[in-house]
Amino acid sequence: MSPHDEIQNVVVRSIDRADEATVAGLAEAGVATVHEASGRVGLIDPGVRPIQTGVGIAGSAVTVLCPPDDNMMIHAAVEVVSAGDVLVVGTRSPSTHGMFGELLATSLKSRGCSGLVIDAGVRDVADLRRMGFPVWSRAIHAQGTVKETPGAVNVPIVIGATRIDPGDVIVADDDGVMVVSRPTAVGVLQACRQRLEKEHATRSRLGEGELGVDIYGLRAKLEDLGVRWVDRRDD
Repeated sequence: MSPHDEIQNVVVRSIDRADEATVAGLAEAGVATVHEASGRVGLIDPGVRPIQTGVGIAGSAVTVLCPPDDNMMIHAAVEVVSAGDVLVVGTRSPSTHGMFGELLATSLKSRGCSGLVIDAGVRDVADLRRMGFPVWSRAIHAQGTVKETPGAVNVPIVIGATRIDPGDVIVADDDGVMVVSRPTAVGVLQACRQRLEKEHATRSRLGEGELGVDIYGLRAKLEDLGVRWVDRRDD
């Protein structure tokens, strides 16, 4: 049973959030590093993609569950967004309609929202890029929506196979979208810093000409797997 099946129509005003320093540190680390440091869990599937390039954000998730093709609950969610939050929208069944556009972005930007992750479509893409409002979406589609059916705000949602709870930390950049559960965020950040230190040392060695096949101990592994080095193809 999906968490969506048990959710009532409700708008939850207050949620617990990770502290700002932790969120900022995860933003600086970026999606790929956070994913590795998290044990390779929490990555939203690659169908949710950025509409812009060169932008990275992180923030606490304000979650929205919408019926397909209906954006009424996104409007209801704006009121409970705080500065730095990321709005994360899921749907009860698949949708590619343009559920979000420039007017909603203007409203969210006035609240200090860091950006949007939506398991559906967006439109007014040129305007969203022009105004610098970051979006990661399932589709770009001009098809409009209605405002007829209730849903929920700040309840657990699922995008693809990834669960997002209100207050989880969302990290998003050109590599995709990563969800870090709020209780683990501090530990994940510590693991990120250790990983970045190690990568810095490795980068220096690679820059000096050392080979990755030797740094990572892959030469012996390749030999154990039956790979052999020859001078020419006909040897």
